[in-house]
Amino acid sequence: MAAGEGKRETRTASAAAMHACVGVLRLICVACAIDRLSGTGSAPAALAALMAAAALAAWRFANAARPPPPTPCGTPGGPPVTAPRARMRDGRYLAYAESGVSRDRARFKVVYSHGFSGGRMDSPRASQELLEELGVYMVAFDRAGYGESDPDPRRSLRSAALDVEDLADALGLGDRFHLVCSSLGSHAGWAAIRYIPHRLAGVAMMAPVVNYRWRGLPRGLARQLYRKQPAGDRWSLRVAYYAPWLLHWWMSQPWLPTSTVIDGSGTFPNELDEKNRVMALSNGMFHQRARLATQQGIQESFYRDMAVMFGRWPEFEPTDLEEPPFPVHVFQGDEDGVVPVQLQRHICRRLGWVNYHELPGVGHFLSAVPGLGNRIVSTLLAAPSPA
Repeated sequence: MAAGEGKRETRTASAAAMHACVGVLRLICVACAIDRLSGTGSAPAALAALMAAAALAAWRFANAARPPPPTPCGTPGGPPVTAPRARMRDGRYLAYAESGVSRDRARFKVVYSHGFSGGRMDSPRASQELLEELGVYMVAFDRAGYGESDPDPRRSLRSAALDVEDLADALGLGDRFHLVCSSLGSHAGWAAIRYIPHRLAGVAMMAPVVNYRWRGLPRGLARQLYRKQPAGDRWSLRVAYYAPWLLHWWMSQPWLPTSTVIDGSGTFPNELDEKNRVMALSNGMFHQRARLATQQGIQESFYRDMAVMFGRWPEFEPTDLEEPPFPVHVFQGDEDGVVPVQLQRHICRRLGWVNYHELPGVGHFLSAVPGLGNRIVSTLLAAPSPA
């Protein structure tokens, strides 16, 4: 079904480009008619040729900017399906991986939403000993379009929350469960608080990424911090906001400024983050993870992620949310080179009901900090789960 949606989306883009070209040709006809009737003596043939050339250029650009169709897992020409997968309400499948204790003897059931370029094998990295002591069953999943999960051409904030709910229902996690989100995957956490609060027993977000254009942020501070980002990252965020349909083309042009996060070229102020970045590049792990994450198409994973997270949030923003009937925790390092700690402080202070945990001397990749996964899971599950 996802493959069919991708084909329909491609046909829609082609139809839109054709419609634009037809509109230009109509303008040519009208302009020529006006010119002839007005008797101004100008050259309608030259005008027609100029506008026809513009239409042709627009048509060629529309075709060049259109991303290639996805190659869904399990389809001819696509990667194989190797992981267990759960069916969503719209017929798509999400791949998942389980850890901790078995479902039937778990006291707590936790869903984990990975960050940018991550996958189902990621986790907060709590120790097996702690998970067994607390009785925690944890399931991590490839978010839509990542790894072995079917692409979703209609991805949105709402669909991110519904995917979490559908996965929990498919696995029989009960009426309520806990949710842990990391980095860019935290848009699913904010969306779950907005759209499925009745299903949650608690939420923990690890260095949740912010959108610099959220209305609830102080404009002057957000603009100042935005301008400190590398030029390629600033331009990538601009395109994601103003022209998300152009992301694939833009990011594939070597002469344009593109995201340092995607190519791994951006340095980090935190010593541990920078050490791990250099190591991942040198041993090939960075590119291996990226290949696995984007094996169905980089458009369906990285670029749809960017469009959802850094595009427009028309229905709500985090600072619009009302206090939910369960605890919400945000863990943020004060040396984070991806998410400005000043903006995270503002969001949590403005909401008032978020349990904000600022971590001195810690960067962005919290799961890499020894022992921190245990602290996050223990904190989230400290309060008794609502009946």
